[in-house]
Amino acid sequence: MFTIGDFAKHGRVSVRMLRHYDALGLLRPARVDPFTGYRFYAAGQLARLNRVIALKELGFSLDQVATILDERVGAEELRGMLRLRQAELESAMAAAAARLVQVEARLRTIESEGYMPADDIVVKSLPPVRLAELTGTAGSFDPQDIGPVIGPLYDELCRRVEEAGVVPAGPGTAYYEDAPGTDSGTAVLVHAGLPVAASVRAEDLGGEVRIVTLPGVERAATVVHRGAMDGVLPTAQALARWIDAHGHRSAGYARELTLSCPEDPDQWVTELQEPLATP
Repeated sequence: MFTIGDFAKHGRVSVRMLRHYDALGLLRPARVDPFTGYRFYAAGQLARLNRVIALKELGFSLDQVATILDERVGAEELRGMLRLRQAELESAMAAAAARLVQVEARLRTIESEGYMPADDIVVKSLPPVRLAELTGTAGSFDPQDIGPVIGPLYDELCRRVEEAGVVPAGPGTAYYEDAPGTDSGTAVLVHAGLPVAASVRAEDLGGEVRIVTLPGVERAATVVHRGAMDGVLPTAQALARWIDAHGHRSAGYARELTLSCPEDPDQWVTELQEPLATP
């Protein structure tokens, strides 16, 4: 037998919590001294304590925990419930981390509002390029909506190109357009492309891969973004301010030319290429 203090230490809970569980009938002491009122617990009661804590961490109320324990949920079923809760928590953590990245990007944008990177922006023509591409739809042009779409598209496209023994003819190019039947600023068609030689056919790559020729652009304002694309917002908005300040008009979504794509996203180098309207 353990005193309530020793049992609390072994169970990694507080004495106060054990008293609360006793009052609720969730975990009664194995014995109570009739003269002193001291509570004593058996080692076998740790199993029930573990279930109480686990179910509480799953989000169940203590009343619900009592009901579940009275129905004698098995270890395997409880393990499944814990795994489900673990997956939910991991998903919430990933979503929170993504939101933090976007908040940091917005803060950097605010901090750079008075900065006009004239020396970093070049206006040039873009030649047509023959691409093998896969296409998906994102809910918006927000980086946190684009990332989960374009990443898997490029993973699949690169896998198919490699399996077909095709060597890309240059760096990857991503481009965007409004999804059919939607207003500007809502759903976006995401095109993930790799340049290929004229001898490569769509059937060589299989599945949904298409071969397209992305038209050239007479004039585009371009700027190099360094780092993960989750943090592209400050660079993209600096480009937008430059375009407006110099009397230009945008003629569509900026293309993204991947100049360097190592394993560490913080080391990525991407050129943003925003088409300009004819004066």
